Amino acid sequence: MTRHAEKANMAGPPPDGPARVALLLPGQGAQYPRMAAGLYDVEPVFTAAMDEVFDALGATGRALRRDWLAADPPRPLDDAALAQPLLFAVGHALGRLVLDRGAEPVALLGHSVGEMAAAALAGVFSGADAARLVVDRVRRVAGAPAGGMLAVAASVAQVEPYLGPDVTVGAVNAPRHTVLAGPRAALDAVAEQLDAAGLTSRPVASGTAFHSPVLGPCLEGSRDAVAAVPRRAPLRTVYSGRTAAPLRADEAADPGFWAAQPMAPVLFWPALDALLNALLDAPDGAGAGPLVLVEAGPGRTLSSIARRHPLVRRGGAVVVPLLPGRPGSADADREALAEAVAALRAAGVGEGRTAPVLS
Repeated sequence: MTRHAEKANMAGPPPDGPARVALLLPGQGAQYPRMAAGLYDVEPVFTAAMDEVFDALGATGRALRRDWLAADPPRPLDDAALAQPLLFAVGHALGRLVLDRGAEPVALLGHSVGEMAAAALAGVFSGADAARLVVDRVRRVAGAPAGGMLAVAASVAQVEPYLGPDVTVGAVNAPRHTVLAGPRAALDAVAEQLDAAGLTSRPVASGTAFHSPVLGPCLEGSRDAVAAVPRRAPLRTVYSGRTAAPLRADEAADPGFWAAQPMAPVLFWPALDALLNALLDAPDGAGAGPLVLVEAGPGRTLSSIARRHPLVRRGGAVVVPLLPGRPGSADADREALAEAVAALRAAGVGEGRTAPVLS
């Protein structure tokens, strides 16, 4: 096992059968310059999936490709107009690459814009339509008041005294990892209060108060944009960060569900908990293969969070990130992927069986 796959010792005999893969797809805050660019023009499936998104977006896509591949991007990466479409594209393309490697995911869980990548990989939207919806939403929120997000090393209960009409919980990432969202001035004031109370916080790389009601007025009309594209029942199980439960067919078909997603809190930890309990503790899980949680996106934040879960700590799952945790060379991207593929093979994920492409 490589340094990219960490697993606690399992009690008792290992599970039977082939490994089961669940994909974790990160969102805003995970981005860094040239994320996964070292795989472009090297991995054909990844390249084709990235180009599918860029081509679907026309001139916007050509600008995104140029900025993504640039050694010194002309736009800051916390600009949602750059970060969100690229996070979607990279997550979706890495997911397609995992499918091509012969892994049929038993579940997908996306964080924030990663939920759109999960939905596309599950066949709810085509990759092209999902990409256009991501661009539509970031264009709408460009008119929102200056805002941001703040990661706090505290529980929801601990941050509740500092919440108000402007600053709200934007994400529940772990029992002691809560993200607040709101207008910049109000968020800065809360950060000072948290510091005075001895609670550690740090800004998330976002210039927009995603997953906050402050975006509501900007997202008016988003429902019509979603209603204009085909939507299907998920063909793969998606655990929704909105509901912390498997995405239902009626939710997938509801334009309002997706239109409200950018301003609803991300319940990542509850969703991860539901996923792990369903796959590891289900009565029919006897004889099932080991579970591998694959982070399909830049950074390793979701991998780090997943490793804290009690079921993972007890050896219930292997955690495998596909990319480096920080910016690096093109070779670093390729080495990280090679080590991840080796870890997947060691865990029993088959090679050479091509899964169907849903696009």
